[in-house]
Amino acid sequence: MCLIRLTATGQKVTYDNLDTAPVGGGLGMKNKYIRWILFSCKQLAKGPAKNKLSVSGVLYCHQARRENRAWPLLSKDLSNNGWWQKSRIKWVSYSSLTPKVAICTILLWTSCTQEAQKVKIYPAPDGIELSKAFAVEVERKEVPVYKTKIPPSKPIPRLNHSRSEFGFASFASFDISEKVEIKVTYPEVVSSVKVLPTSFGIKPKIDGNSVVFTLDEPRNLTIEFNGDWHESLHIFANPFEEHIPDPDDPNVVYFGPGIHDVTSVTVGDSTTVYIAGGAYLRCALDPDEKEVELRGKKRNPPTFFLEGTNITVRGRGIIDQSTIPRSNRRYTIFAQNSNDIKIEGVTICDPSHWTIPIQASDNIHVDNIKIIGWRGNSDGVDISNSRDVLVENCFMRTLDDAVVIKSFEGRGEVKNIHTRKCVVWNELAHSLSIGAEVHENVSQVLFEDCDVIHDVGRETALRIYHCDDAVISDVTFQNIRIEEARRLISCWIGKTRWTESEERGNIRNVTFRDITAISAPIDTSLTGFQDGSDWKPYIIRDHASMELIGYDENHTIEGVLFDNVLLDGKQVVTEQVTFNEFVKDVQFQ
Repeated sequence: MCLIRLTATGQKVTYDNLDTAPVGGGLGMKNKYIRWILFSCKQLAKGPAKNKLSVSGVLYCHQARRENRAWPLLSKDLSNNGWWQKSRIKWVSYSSLTPKVAICTILLWTSCTQEAQKVKIYPAPDGIELSKAFAVEVERKEVPVYKTKIPPSKPIPRLNHSRSEFGFASFASFDISEKVEIKVTYPEVVSSVKVLPTSFGIKPKIDGNSVVFTLDEPRNLTIEFNGDWHESLHIFANPFEEHIPDPDDPNVVYFGPGIHDVTSVTVGDSTTVYIAGGAYLRCALDPDEKEVELRGKKRNPPTFFLEGTNITVRGRGIIDQSTIPRSNRRYTIFAQNSNDIKIEGVTICDPSHWTIPIQASDNIHVDNIKIIGWRGNSDGVDISNSRDVLVENCFMRTLDDAVVIKSFEGRGEVKNIHTRKCVVWNELAHSLSIGAEVHENVSQVLFEDCDVIHDVGRETALRIYHCDDAVISDVTFQNIRIEEARRLISCWIGKTRWTESEERGNIRNVTFRDITAISAPIDTSLTGFQDGSDWKPYIIRDHASMELIGYDENHTIEGVLFDNVLLDGKQVVTEQVTFNEFVKDVQFQ
């Protein structure tokens, strides 16, 4: 314990002017002395206590009549923001002070063992319908549980996707800074429970209709009860935020807690878009909107259109595109012709089109983004004609490709792309892939340390899908765990419905290293995507299939290494992989 004494005299305080001291969105405190207390607590939270405060003491205020009105608000606001566990502040009238010369003193004790050190929870805004399927507590504090649409549980015909059939997934999001206990309550008695990814090694304890487990670092989890893999619960445990932007900064676009109706926001140089925890952005249409130039075509304006240098989109809030109809579909966060871009922390629900396309840009960092999509073309992160891109710590449950690399003609090469520590749920298409639409060379691509927790589609989990004319080279898939594999690995050159060029391309130097996969049964009534030379769908026959298919003697696949690739606990051998005569230099070790 350490005793800290803060004093403010008149209009001058230690940290800021009483009337301008920032207190954050939604606190609603109008009294300047209360505002100062809130601000002081925030400053202390940035100090040695590291956002971990237990508060007690005596506050001397010159207007005791404000006690009944201000104190309950102060107590509620500080508690909601995780600044103390229990308060012991006492209000005392200090009648000798005049309004012009007021002294506010508060004695604060900081503790390194309080619950506030561990978790930060963001209240759900009024007006948002929450999930009733699960109740979640962290360190005995209730966490809002949201819901969003997902594809139906039955197999989805690739070329005939119905939008009238769907289910609901639930998700809860909060921040942690150290080991916490999480309790999830289910409407029925729990007979079995699974926490994914399995590689995290989390073993929950069942107690009636609840399960309890501990989490010692930020993770993105999926929890399945009583064998229901479909309408599952997703838990997004984020790290604590640092350096939260000032809402009064002219270079900050600030969305505080509450509901915001957003049409399209254009973001330029040196700008930060901050979507605070508890903020819920409902994407809407502008009746007067005009199409903009995106990827060489006129398209509907994205919800966030990033173009410039040094741009950030971050926070713990939610972006929801569910009200955008297919006829007006649009990208959620789109960046083009940009440099030094960071997209971090937010959750995106029901994207109507590609969620985060990165086009012709450099030095991009996508970190801790959570995406749940169920509509056609609801890709996760699409990286096109860009260089030096890092995608990490994300969760993606998408109908279409999760992380995919493309290159469109005349917009530059793709080079040095790194995806790591992501959790992927492959609903229909590819989990980690390159193609289709590859017209400019692609090189130095690394997918590593990722978990594919479900693969219920008919495309391939790890794939290079080349139906155009560029060279794809130096690609590594490494340390990847696939919990169910229907089609596992594919390097393929050919013509499809996506082909735009007359000439075919080449694939060089591909490594599959330290891959573990569990095979899953195939529904042979499903048709695969159009990856045959006749452009027609064909029937998938082999579960966990692996293929290397070149096009002709001038358009080949060369230099493929299978290094410690395990399927159902056994190392993959040559006989398990389908080849044709246009594949050279394949090694197994």
